[in-house]
This record gives sequence, structure tokens and C-alpha cells, in this order.
Amino acid sequence: MAKFYSDLNPSLQNFIQAQNIFFTATAPQHGRINLSPKGMDTFRCIDNKTVAYLDLTGSGNETAAHVLENGRMTLMFCSFSEKPLILRLYGQGQIIRPKNRDWETVYPLFTPLPGERQIVVLAIESVQTSCGYGVPIYEFKEERKTLREWADKKGEQGIYEYWQVKNLTSIDGLPTNGT
Repeated sequence: MAKFYSDLNPSLQNFIQAQNIFFTATAPQHGRINLSPKGMDTFRCIDNKTVAYLDLTGSGNETAAHVLENGRMTLMFCSFSEKPLILRLYGQGQIIRPKNRDWETVYPLFTPLPGERQIVVLAIESVQTSCGYGVPIYEFKEERKTLREWADKKGEQGIYEYWQVKNLTSIDGLPTNGT
């Protein structure tokens, strides 16, 4: 059965730290819902009401566009091990880029990665757990090297140029306020 919490207790924070993948969901007022998988040790619990992840360059930047439009965001963690659990974090997102003053405070929490473009912070309004009994058991093999290799090959200038072409608006035409 689903349970709701007002914040992340230590047990739930430990659960998050044990996961190799998480999912982000956002939606504009009008347009497509975005659901994205994330990994690569980019997630941090800042405190019991605040979490953040280092967002890497991708084919689009829907999360930034949607968060800038309305702030709504859901993060989901799902156990693929023997002990089933689904954890959802609901709240208001914030986008922090290297040019923002908050970057200097939040960025040191992360290990630098090639292609990093922004930090997404979630102010938690509600936490929900559910059973996850229907989720299959999977074994984590390894992180993919493709994104790191792609970003290293592009270099800083190549990444910047990529952002100009692919990351300034959402697929629905909303601005991301990138770079």
C-alpha cells in the first residue's frame, strides 16, 4: 500500500543512495509530458526536504523548459533488487546553471562529469512509497561510457555549440533559458 511522508527520512535517503537509476517527470501546461531516466552517480540528497542532480547534456532540455514554466516535477526511484520499493518525490524544481550564484554552493556536492550543463534542485513537497511488487528484478551491470566519450570528444566548445542547436527550446517550443 502507498504511504505518504512530508520529507525524506534516513531510511529513504539510504534507499536513494543504493539506486543506480532514477527517473524525472515534468510537464508543461500544454504539450508533451517528459519522462527521462538518469544515472551516472549524479543524484544527491541535500537534506530531508531538498534533493538535486547534476544534469548532463542530452538530446533535449525538456526538464529545464517545464520547470521554468511551472516548476512541477516528480522524481522516481525504483528498486530492481530482491526487496521491492518504489519511491516518488513530488515538488517544485529549480534550474541552477554555472552562471547562477547558487552554483558555487551546490556544485561542490558533485563529481565533475563531461557535458554537465545544469543542476536540477527539487524542493520536496511530498514523498510517496509504494510496493513495487510488479517490478521485475534486474541486475546492474555497469554505467554506459557513451555519454562521457561523446562529451569528451566534443570538448567544451563543441558542447556549447550543441546546446545552441539542440537545448535552447523544448520540443514544444518552450524556452529553456540555456547557456
